[in-house]
Amino acid sequence: MAANPPAPCAAARRERATGGRAATGTTVTVVGRFAPSPTGPLHAGSLVAALASWLDVRARGGRWLVRIEDVDRPRCVPGMDRVILDQLERCGLVADEAPLWQSRREAAYDEALRRLAARGWTYPCACTRQDIARARAARGLTRARHADPVYPGTCRAGLHGRPARATRMRTVDAEGRDLVVTWTDRRLGERSQNLAQAVGDFVLRRADGLTAYQLAVVVDDAHQGITDVVRGEDLADNTPRQILLQHALGLPTPRYLHTPLVLGADGQKLSKQNGAAALALEDPAQVLQALRSAAATLGLAAGQAADRAAFLQAAVQAWRERWCDAVRAGAPAGQTLVATMPIRAERP
Repeated sequence: MAANPPAPCAAARRERATGGRAATGTTVTVVGRFAPSPTGPLHAGSLVAALASWLDVRARGGRWLVRIEDVDRPRCVPGMDRVILDQLERCGLVADEAPLWQSRREAAYDEALRRLAARGWTYPCACTRQDIARARAARGLTRARHADPVYPGTCRAGLHGRPARATRMRTVDAEGRDLVVTWTDRRLGERSQNLAQAVGDFVLRRADGLTAYQLAVVVDDAHQGITDVVRGEDLADNTPRQILLQHALGLPTPRYLHTPLVLGADGQKLSKQNGAAALALEDPAQVLQALRSAAATLGLAAGQAADRAAFLQAAVQAWRERWCDAVRAGAPAGQTLVATMPIRAERP
């Protein structure tokens, strides 16, 4: 286990000075999480995300949780969840509660889908990938390289006798206006996305019956009381969809911070899909080197500590100095905004 980190940053000190209560009288606790998919062991890129989320919580005296995102069961490797938990422990990144497995949460996802349907947010979709491609081609639409095609809304007005395959979330309101989400990321600043144009009506329940990532992560963040999401910059594009779902379900919106990515030799994000090597964590020297590399990617000057515990303590202080009281894009650090979103409370 790591040594106890230094005292929390100014925000946490203010919370303690007021008895740990916000102006509304509710208890203020920072809760963060690391949510790996058990499709392979941790690599250099995933350790950056794990370390950043852990440091952000430890710097503010909060609670750090681990969630195993195994909702996409066909892609998961048996036993890989335990491998990842062991890797985290070797790095001194130990959760404050027992891990949560998404594969055990289907009842909660079903209930969320029922609530969204009752409020008019979802509709059944009969389209295959080929159907979508043909519909887009008929409209002369193309897609950006490496991007998923934007759904053209074929089934929004009904199935017309075709059998349903998936369930989609609307990205236009009752008058057909595009929904736009604007928020402030703690590192990237103010961001905005027109959901209808950027992603289209997106899938919540897949054709194979599995819950889609976007819905599962929103339901579970609320269930675990997550206040701060710290994750890789490649996931920033998911944030507006998740904010929309939070709005539609009446759930709180966490603060977001998207960290720099570790890039491979080809300049692309280092990932399991492009053959990222598993971390070598067999001895303390390897662990320390892996942590130092992750901290360097995060722009943290954590010194030359001789062991893991001392390094983590120094890294907490470095994170505090860089992020705890930072102000980005003219908004308080971590403030998340929902703006220019013309959505009716009861129905889109």
